[in-house]
Order: sequence, then structure tokens, then C-alpha cells
Amino acid sequence: MITRGFALFETAIGQCGIAWSDAGVTGFQLPERHAAVTRSRLAGRCRGAVETPPPADVQRAIDAIAALLRGECVDLAFVRLDMGGVPDFHQRVYDVARTIPAGATLTYGQIAQRLGDAGAARAVGQALGRNPFPLIVPCHRVTAAGGKTGGFSAPGGAVTKLNLLAIEGAHLF
Repeated sequence: MITRGFALFETAIGQCGIAWSDAGVTGFQLPERHAAVTRSRLAGRCRGAVETPPPADVQRAIDAIAALLRGECVDLAFVRLDMGGVPDFHQRVYDVARTIPAGATLTYGQIAQRLGDAGAARAVGQALGRNPFPLIVPCHRVTAAGGKTGGFSAPGGAVTKLNLLAIEGAHLF
């Protein structure tokens, strides 16, 4: 039987949420206006998860996320993700996005090129827009061509994206 859990935790930008299964992290939620909304969104996306204290590997992820959001240079590549149900193309996009270091960015087109399909920039954007692991899969580090920010599906949209990049010390546009 697979265990599914979730927890909320404090960060420098507010209360975030993380969900997991025995196979790894299944979801991450950036802060909403109220903790109850963050909890509700995360629980709704991660069906069957019960709010509970996190296991040691998830606690290490929480500690690293909190450090990153304090402005520390932290690489979240060690966080094991449960990508069951995530389409193959999205997994490939997420794998490339996870190679972008804090403070750096790539464009949607650059990710498409790294995937071997320069014409797939729009599909890359769509995959990142459905990212269940924002911050862990750093979709905020992916920008549009021509110095444009591009979208961001997390609460606060592009403003949140720019704030996350500023925390990481990215020099944009």
C-alpha cells in the first residue's frame, strides 16, 4: 500500500505545502493568501494524501526549499519526485528545467532545443504551466524569448516569478 501525505511549512515568502508518496514528492504548493487555501489546493491536487509530519527525506526537501527562499544558494536536484501520471514529454521538460541553477534562466525555446525539437517552445511552456512541482522543478527560471518574463501559473503569476528570481539573485533583462 502506498502512503500519501502532505504538510504545510513556513518560509520567507509564506506558508508553502508539499505532498509525497512512497515514491517521492507528488506536489508542491507556493503560498496562497491564507494557509487554508494553500492546504485546500494541495489536498485537492494530491488526492488521498493525509496531513501528517513528513518523513526524513521530505523534511530534507522542506529545509532546502526554506533555505532557497531565504536567498541561500541551494540545489534541489536531490529531491526525489514521484512522476507517476506525468506525461513523458513533461517529464523530459522537467528534467531539463531541473538543470537550471539558481540565479540563471533559460528560455522556452532553449529548453525545446535541448530536447531536440526547436519548434516545441509552446509545448514546453504548456508543460511548465502544468508543473505540479514548482520551485523543485524551477519553472520560474524559464522565460520567454526577447527578454520577456513569460507566464507563471502559481499564485501571483509573473510577479511571483520575478520575486522568486530576485530571491535567487537572477539578473534579468
